[in-house]
Amino acid sequence: MESWNRRVVITGIGVIAPNGFNLDTFWAHLRTGQSAASFVSRIDTSGLPSKVACQLRGFNPADYLAPALANSTPPATQYGIAAARLATRDAAIDLSRVSPDRIGIVAGSTPGRGQQDQSVEEFSGREGRNNGTLRALLNAQAGGSAAAIAHELGISAHTQTLLTGASTGTETIAQAFSLIRDDDADVAVAGAGGAPITAGLWGILCASHHLSRETEEPARAMKPFAGNRDGFILGEGAAFLVIEELSFALNRGAPIYAEILAHGRSFDGANGTPEDLPQFGSLEKALHRAKVHPGKVDYLNANGTATAKNDLAETLAIKKAFGSHAERLQISSTKPVTGHWAGAAGPVETVICALAIKNRAIPPTINLHTPDLECNLDFVPLRERRYPVEVAVNLNAGLDGSNACLILRRVNTK
Repeated sequence: MESWNRRVVITGIGVIAPNGFNLDTFWAHLRTGQSAASFVSRIDTSGLPSKVACQLRGFNPADYLAPALANSTPPATQYGIAAARLATRDAAIDLSRVSPDRIGIVAGSTPGRGQQDQSVEEFSGREGRNNGTLRALLNAQAGGSAAAIAHELGISAHTQTLLTGASTGTETIAQAFSLIRDDDADVAVAGAGGAPITAGLWGILCASHHLSRETEEPARAMKPFAGNRDGFILGEGAAFLVIEELSFALNRGAPIYAEILAHGRSFDGANGTPEDLPQFGSLEKALHRAKVHPGKVDYLNANGTATAKNDLAETLAIKKAFGSHAERLQISSTKPVTGHWAGAAGPVETVICALAIKNRAIPPTINLHTPDLECNLDFVPLRERRYPVEVAVNLNAGLDGSNACLILRRVNTK
């Protein structure tokens, strides 16, 4: 089969999220708008204006990781291994039966440097390290995420760990998509984990006024595209996907959530203005590569960070990319429910797009009671909307100026 005819589909999903460790719970909370936000307990926020985040609760790494890794691996990698396990289970695939030369694992490296240093320091004082301990130490480093996942899944595979800033998670799926499309693999496991709730990052984001300053009702803290928005809330977790070449998936009777059509990326200077339309480039490239007319897109999962400049810039970019269809395009930001996972936001929001296609429903933008008059598109406020989504777009952008998006489509295999 010619590589440019190879179609790529999502066959498995795994999430470790503040609003659920299984897909049914995760989706139920999204569609009903149940935010996982609460007052932060992991770090000391006394004296700081922001106190709300979406923290993981009840996660036990020993349920998913070998003993040598359970107490030594940075949290983001722990979450990633767990989500990858769940994804392969959901896909009902035995990767040990696939040729190692036809498997790819692409993981995002997003843990904070402080977490990595802590893991290294914990090991540096131990005596009598064996091979298992040494492997755990190496996997604790940035760049070891994909290798750790391969080891924990008990397989040999092409492994790549990416670190590209805010777009890291989306780029893992784009890279896995390319591996399969270009005939370098038949199946890939891709995604990222994020654990950005650290004292250092919290202080920086407070000082730069990026975090919401809500101090009374955590669930109402983040208000994307609202006139009274005042910033985002951090979250943590991981999302991984199993993606396969279509005929490979059909031959083994795999479940199929959606087809990945294309990806796009762009970069804008960190000092750009909303009028620079920083996210337009990634949208334009993805639509062109997917050969999808803008009018055929039903749903867009927005970056939607609830910051004044970014929400307006995103609105303007969507208007330019979709033209007259922008007014009919259904858009939502789901970060108020999950929190913002930083570089790991892309995979979980790609999962949400796939679930919207599967379940024929669009999750709402909660807390959007008073829309910004300049953000005047259909942001599906407050309540889920039942709709037969055929084509969905996931759009991500970051403070570092990186922008990335993916386009998904329903697959009719009958």
